[in-house]
This record gives sequence, structure tokens and C-alpha cells, in this order.
Amino acid sequence: MAFAAMPATAAWSHRDARSGFEVVYFERLGTGHQIDGCTTAVEDGQTWFVEYGITLDVGWITRRAHVTSRSASGRRSVLLEADGAGHWLMGGEAAPHLDGCLDVDLESSAMTNALPVHRMAQPVGGRAAAPAAYVRAADASVERLEQEYLRTTDQGGHQCYDYTAPAFEFACRLVYDESGLVLTYPGIAVRAA
Repeated sequence: MAFAAMPATAAWSHRDARSGFEVVYFERLGTGHQIDGCTTAVEDGQTWFVEYGITLDVGWITRRAHVTSRSASGRRSVLLEADGAGHWLMGGEAAPHLDGCLDVDLESSAMTNALPVHRMAQPVGGRAAAPAAYVRAADASVERLEQEYLRTTDQGGHQCYDYTAPAFEFACRLVYDESGLVLTYPGIAVRAA
């Protein structure tokens, strides 16, 4: 089942791990997609906001991500650029620790879990590793995050994936809408609009 076109906008309410809200705008480009969003939250008594712009190619591979984070400790920005073959620049410098990553994953965002699902287009039962350039919410630091997606049986016409991130000892079932955006992200967020 292929995904429908992206909506003009979407939003999520953060739950459990933090309180907050994320709003995203999607734009179809001749060469792919542009995604611009902002998340605000309170987590462990600390406030932060993250603004981001992500450029994807036609295959849903991240080509550029500009992320700005603001917390009580200050404002930080990072520019990530990728060649589409798994090689990255961070602030214009080679970032070999991200070699092999095709996606950016923002700690602050429920939306970024749509990127590997669109890119991989797994059949039911398909399993794939999806290491990502992981950008932290509070300070915009970037690390490699190993992740895996296993497509399970659809529920009520919605694609479902068992998601794991071993570094955080985290696993859950993600449910996606017809456009391939997360509806429910247990312990993290639910779709609000």
C-alpha cells in the first residue's frame, strides 16, 4: 500500500516523556520535499524549543537539515548536509560517524519517524535497519542512532511498524496515517491535526 500525498500541515501533542506540541508544514518540490517545523516542550522541568528545516530528495533521503535549538543554556544551531549515499557534512566538515545514515531523526520530533518509512517502503514482514543522524533537542548535538523498523500487519487501513532504538532500550509499535505520518507514538506523541 503506497502512501497518499502529504498534507499541507500536521501537528502532534507530546505525551508522557514530555509536555509540548509540534507543528509541521510540507512542501512538494520538483526535486523532493521541504519540511519545516517547530517543537516546544517541557521535559524533566526544563523548557526548550527546536526549529527545523529538512530537505529530502525524491527518494525520501535526507539531503539537508538545519536545526536550531533554544534552551536555558542558550541557542545552538547545526547544519547537516548529505550526498544521498550515506556521507554527511556537519557545519561544512566531514562527519564520518554518520556514514551510512540516510535519514535525520530529531529527538524533538514525531514527524521524523516518517522519513525512513517512506524511503524504505517495506512490505508486511519487511525489516530494515535505519541508522540516523540524531539531533538532540536541548543542545542540537548530533550522534548516530541505530534504529530498526519491522512492518507488521496493517490495522484499519493504517500501516504499522515495530520500532526499536537499542541505545535507549526503547521499542514500540508506530501507527501511520494514509500519508505515512505517525498517528500514535507510544510514550512520546499523538497526532493532533
